[in-house]
Amino acid sequence: MAGYDKLEVREKLEIEDIYSLLLEFGGEPEYSSFGIISRTICHNPAHEGSRKLYYYENSDLFRCYTDCGDSFDIFELVQKVSRIQWHKETDLNGAIYYVAVKFGIAPNFGTDDDNVVNAEDWEAFEKYSHIKDIEIKDLKVTLEEYDDSILDKLRYDLKLTPWLKEHMTQEVLDSARIGYWLGGDQITIPHYDKDGRFVGLRGRTMCKDEAMAYGKYRPIKIMDTQYNHALSMNLYNLNFSKDNIKKMGKAIIFESEKSCLIYRSYFGKDADISVACCGSNISAYQIQMLLDAGAKEIIVAFDRDFEVKGDKTYMAQINKYKRIYNKYHIYCNISFIFDKNNLLPIKASPIDNGKEIFLQLFNERIFL
Repeated sequence: MAGYDKLEVREKLEIEDIYSLLLEFGGEPEYSSFGIISRTICHNPAHEGSRKLYYYENSDLFRCYTDCGDSFDIFELVQKVSRIQWHKETDLNGAIYYVAVKFGIAPNFGTDDDNVVNAEDWEAFEKYSHIKDIEIKDLKVTLEEYDDSILDKLRYDLKLTPWLKEHMTQEVLDSARIGYWLGGDQITIPHYDKDGRFVGLRGRTMCKDEAMAYGKYRPIKIMDTQYNHALSMNLYNLNFSKDNIKKMGKAIIFESEKSCLIYRSYFGKDADISVACCGSNISAYQIQMLLDAGAKEIIVAFDRDFEVKGDKTYMAQINKYKRIYNKYHIYCNISFIFDKNNLLPIKASPIDNGKEIFLQLFNERIFL
C-alpha cells in the first residue's frame, strides 16, 4: 500500500486545512494572531469543550490550556477525535493516511509494513466523512469580512509583467484588483465570497528562495492583520462567474487563482465559468456552493501532477480523481480534464499552454 511520511504531509498542510478539519470536527475554530483558537475537542465532545485549544502556526502544534495541558500535532488530534467522537481507536499511520487523502497529498510508494493502514480504521474514517458530507449540505458559513481599504494601499503600477506574459490581460488583472505589496515582494490576490465580500488576501511571492522555503502562495499579513480565510469554505472567482455558471449549467474548478484569470482573459467575462479551490482538494462545501450556483456539470481541471503515463504518479492522479468522483457524482455530473496525450509539462495547469491546447483538453475531458 502507498505510504505517507508524517513530516512531509504536515509540511504540505496550510493553516486553512487545519481550520477546515477543526470546523468539521465541531471545534468552532476562529483565526487568531498566532494561528487558531478552538474548542477543546481533544478531550471533550465538541459541544462541551471550552475554547482553550490553541493551534500555533509557527510550530504546527496544538496546545490545550486546560487541566490536560497537552501539546500535539494534527495527526494526534485526529486520533483523539476518533476516540472521543467516533468511539474508535486508531493508530498514527491511520491518522496520517486520513489527513493526506482528505487534502489530496500524494503518497510515497513503498512496501514498508509500517505504512499499511488498518482496514477497520479506514472504514471508520469513510463512514464519518460520508456523514459530514451529507450534513455539510445544510451548513451555511459566513466568512469574516475584512476592511477592503487595505487594497488602496497596494501598488497597481509595477511587478505584474510576469503575469501579463502568462496570457493574462491588464483588463482582467484590474477587474480582479490584482496588485503588488512592496513589503512582502508579493503579487496580491484579493479573495471575495460569492456575494462580493472581501474575505482574504493571498500573495504570490516573487522571491525564489521564499517560494522554496514557504511555498509560492500564502496569506498576507500587513501590520497586525493576517488576511487569511478557510480556503475550503470558499471558491475564488465565484463572485464573478456565478451568473454564467447558472446560465450554462457548467463550472470549471482549477487549482489556482491564476488559471481563472487566464480563463477570463481567453474567453471574456460573459463566458467565465471558472473557479479555483486554491489547492488540489475539493471540499463538500465547495461542491455545494457550485450546486447552489446552478452547476449541473462540474469539470475538474487540476494541474498535471504525473511525469510519465502509466507511472506511479500517473496512477496517483487517477486515484485522486476516482475519489472525487465517488464522493460527489450522486449530486451532479463530474468530468475531468486529464492530459492523457502529453500536451502539458508536469505541474502545468490545463490552461497554461495556450487557448488551443486548453480547448483540446476540454473537448477530450473524461466522464467516469
